[in-house]
Amino acid sequence: MIGLPDQHTQGACPMKEARRWRTQRIAGLAMLLPFALVSTAQDALPVPQPTLPTVVTQPAPKPPVAAGQVAYIPAPQAPKPVAPAFDVARFEAMAQAMVSDGRVPGMALAIVKDGKVLTARGYGTTDVDSGEGVNPHTVFRLASLSKGFAGTVTGMLVAEGSLRWDSRVTDYLPDLRLSQPGAAQELTVAEVLSHRVGLTHNAYDGFVESGEDYRSLVHKLANAPMKCAPGDCYAYQNVAFSLVGDVVFGATGSFFSETVARRIFKPLGMDDASYGLDGITSSPSWARPHVRGRGGWVSLSAPKPTYYRVAPAAGVNASISDMAQWLIAQTGHRTDVLPLPLLATLHAPVVRTPSETRSSSWRRARLDDAGYGIGWRVYDYAGHRVVYHGGAVQGYRGAIALVPERDLGVVVLWNSTSGVPGGLMPTILDSALGLRGDWLDLDEDDVDLLYATRKAAREYGSDASTSYAKPR
Repeated sequence: MIGLPDQHTQGACPMKEARRWRTQRIAGLAMLLPFALVSTAQDALPVPQPTLPTVVTQPAPKPPVAAGQVAYIPAPQAPKPVAPAFDVARFEAMAQAMVSDGRVPGMALAIVKDGKVLTARGYGTTDVDSGEGVNPHTVFRLASLSKGFAGTVTGMLVAEGSLRWDSRVTDYLPDLRLSQPGAAQELTVAEVLSHRVGLTHNAYDGFVESGEDYRSLVHKLANAPMKCAPGDCYAYQNVAFSLVGDVVFGATGSFFSETVARRIFKPLGMDDASYGLDGITSSPSWARPHVRGRGGWVSLSAPKPTYYRVAPAAGVNASISDMAQWLIAQTGHRTDVLPLPLLATLHAPVVRTPSETRSSSWRRARLDDAGYGIGWRVYDYAGHRVVYHGGAVQGYRGAIALVPERDLGVVVLWNSTSGVPGGLMPTILDSALGLRGDWLDLDEDDVDLLYATRKAAREYGSDASTSYAKPR
């Protein structure tokens, strides 16, 4: 059966650039150190040496996932300190100023350094109508930040031998069809998680937005236009990305959301985290979504349920307290749950995403290259490797970033369509890296966006161009 409802309802110059990429690819491949393993339980994607910030490989059209091979992982090195101007109190004051002047109703910020929480606080209100304050346990909708959880839980199953990165999706969904003959039978788990399915960008997100259920959308993939064969190109997905939920179900016998809760939320102490609409609305404190109206921010009575139906892509809810624990784990300080070789695999780029270097002003200024790994974006941020993801869905936005060389992690969440808080993330990164930049005056689409309707924008008389995310 395709699509199990519970798992988803719950939860520079071109020539110069080409020469540089060829050089980087050779350098990255030179760092690979394959060796035989007794079991396939530790199989990993063959990726470049993870401490080289500018190595984002342009693989062969379909990069192999070789059994018994792992990428060379160097001995851990002491992280560099953040730059002297890095001031957590200053960032907290920036967040407070944003809610105080009404640029955003509510938000939350977490910063983790060397495995320690420097801040995890809420600001502003959960609801402009009630005035309830945001606290560290107020739950926000994470939208596409959810993809990191999907990639991580799948990697955990690969590490223990329940799955392989080169497992075929049709081993678990035998009825899956794509419009290109034989394509579905070739599609692998790693290709799903790195957006190399072969479909056009954001395929069928419009149907998700209109309320169509996940199972029918999976069946419709049989008619979806394809731009390449699986593994041959990158195009961001939500519906196709969520096929991994069915793979996890097939490998474990448990619904995807239950597996993430058992394998990630519980052991990491993410006690406020959940999947789905019921998960957020049953939380003791949760941030209502807001859109711009004629008189300011308008609170919506409930989150829009549509993208909760593609849970692996966009189904997680979590507080900033939860996300601080997630940062600690993703920066390598919970090896009892997420071992370092797994993190190296998840955070290594497997396909280039050059459009990311042009999609917002801070990216144009800071990103030299960009790629996508396993549920994570990987940036060359002014010569420093940054592992990143953003997300947006009606009334919620957020961003997460890891800076491995500084052992630093940052999360920003907010409960509105405003783009302004998105400038806080690059401002913090610049400060940590000793760069001069202040991006807080931005109001633009600078995170990974889900397709979203403008209906409520029209209803409340707001500016649709800024109140709702555009597909891309």
